[in-house]
Amino acid sequence: MTTTGSRPADPAQDDTLPLTMRRFRRMSVVGGGDLPPVPLDRLPPGPRWPALVQTVALMRFRHQFHPWLQRRYGDVFTVNLIPGNRPLVLFASPEATKEIFGGDPEVFHAGRGNAILGPIMGEHSLLLQDSGEHHRARKLLMPAFLGHALRGYRSLVAEVAADEVGRWREGEDFRALERMNALTLEVILRVVFGVTDDERLARLRPAVNRTVEISPAILLGWAYPRLQRLGPWRRTVDNQVELDRLMYAEIRERRSAADLADRSDVLSRLLAAHDPEAAPGEGGLSDVELRDQLVTLLLAGHETTASALSWALVEVGRNPDLLARTQRAVDEGDDAWLEAVLKESMRLHPIIPMVVRTLMEDATVGGWELPRGTTVGPSIILSHQREQSFPDPEVFRPERFLGDDVPPLTVWIPFGGGVRRCIGAGFSLMEGVEVLRAVFGAYDVAAVGTDVPKVRNITSVPRRGARIRVRAR
Repeated sequence: MTTTGSRPADPAQDDTLPLTMRRFRRMSVVGGGDLPPVPLDRLPPGPRWPALVQTVALMRFRHQFHPWLQRRYGDVFTVNLIPGNRPLVLFASPEATKEIFGGDPEVFHAGRGNAILGPIMGEHSLLLQDSGEHHRARKLLMPAFLGHALRGYRSLVAEVAADEVGRWREGEDFRALERMNALTLEVILRVVFGVTDDERLARLRPAVNRTVEISPAILLGWAYPRLQRLGPWRRTVDNQVELDRLMYAEIRERRSAADLADRSDVLSRLLAAHDPEAAPGEGGLSDVELRDQLVTLLLAGHETTASALSWALVEVGRNPDLLARTQRAVDEGDDAWLEAVLKESMRLHPIIPMVVRTLMEDATVGGWELPRGTTVGPSIILSHQREQSFPDPEVFRPERFLGDDVPPLTVWIPFGGGVRRCIGAGFSLMEGVEVLRAVFGAYDVAAVGTDVPKVRNITSVPRRGARIRVRAR
C-alpha cells in the first residue's frame, strides 16, 4: 500500500482497522530501540529512584518536579525514563537552549524525543520526523501557515469566536477551559479540516475529544503493546479506528471536490501542495501522510491554545486595571497588547513542560560531553520562571512582550525553537488574539477563586477549569 507520492493509500479499498493497527505496532516502542545503552556515569547528576517513579514524577507532577530538580542539582540534571531506562538530560539556562535549538538537525533528532506520541500522531507526523523527511514535510506544510494564509483564516476564526461568546450567560460561574476547548475544537474542524456539515461535525467532535483527553497512564502504556488489548488502552485504539475512519473519508472526498482549488482551509491547501523537486506526477501528500499531519495539528493546536486562553481570561479577570487596559486594546484595535496578554499567559502557565532532542552522535551541550542515545532539552517550566529573564516571574505582566526589549526565543519557548519551531505558532497567536477580542469586546470578566495547573495527556490545564463570571459591557 503506497504511503508517499501522488498515488496515496486509499482506505476506501481497505478497512481502516489494518491501517490503525499497523500504526500502533510500528509506533509503540518509545525512545527508539536501535540506540545503544547510555552509560549513566557520563551524565549530569539526578535522582536515583526507579525509572518508573521518575517517569511518573516527570509526567504527572511536572510543575513541582522540575523546580525541585533545579534546587537539588542546579541548571542541568538527568531523569531516567521507562521503558529501558532511557536518560533525559534537562537544562535551565538560555545558553544550553540556544545550543540545542541551533544544533545540527542530523545529530539532534526531535522525532525520537517525541516518540511517545507516535501511536496517535503516526510516523509521518511533522513532530516525529527527522532529517530529509522532516524537511520535505515542513516544506509542504509551511505555505498553509504563512502570512497570506493566516489573513485568510482570520475572519472565520473571528466568526467562530463570536458565535461561542454570544452563547455565554451573564452572571453565572462557568469553566473557561470547557468553553475554550469547544471553541478551539470548532476552529480546528472548520478552519483546519474544512468541515462545515453539521452531521459530520457531530461525528468528529466526540472522537476528537476522546483523543485529546487521553491520560498520562495511557501514554505510558503505549510502550507496552499488550496493554492495547485491555480496558482504557483498548478503548483508545477503538476510538482511533473511528477517528481514522472519519478523517480518511473526509480526505478522500475532499480530493475529488470540484471546488478544491477555491477552498482555503488547511486540508485543501495541503491536498494541493506539491514538492517542486519531485518527479512529475509525484511529490504530493498521501492519504496516510495527510491523516498524520492533521492529527498532529489537532493535538498541537487544540487544547494547547485553549489552556493558554483560559489562563489569560483568569489572569485578566483577577485585575481590574488589566481588564480595563485589555478592553481598551480591543476598542482601539491594539492587537499587539492582546498578543502580549496571550504570550504572557503562555509564559506564566506553560502548556508543555519541555522541548526535547535525542542525540544521534556524541555531542557537547551546556559544557557536558553527552553520549549518543541521550535525550536532551530545555525545561520550559524553568526557563519561563528565570528571574534574570523575567523579573518578578510570578507576576502576570503582558508589558514584557511590548517595546524593544522583548524576551528572546531562547527564554520564551512555548513553540520550541530552531528549525523545529512549531509551524502553527503564527496561527495560534492569531487565533488567540481573535478570541480575546471577542471576549473582552463583549464582556467584563471576573475570575472566580484560584486555580493551579494539572496534567492532562501531554499538556497542563487549569485544575478547576479556570472559573470565570462575565457581565455585558
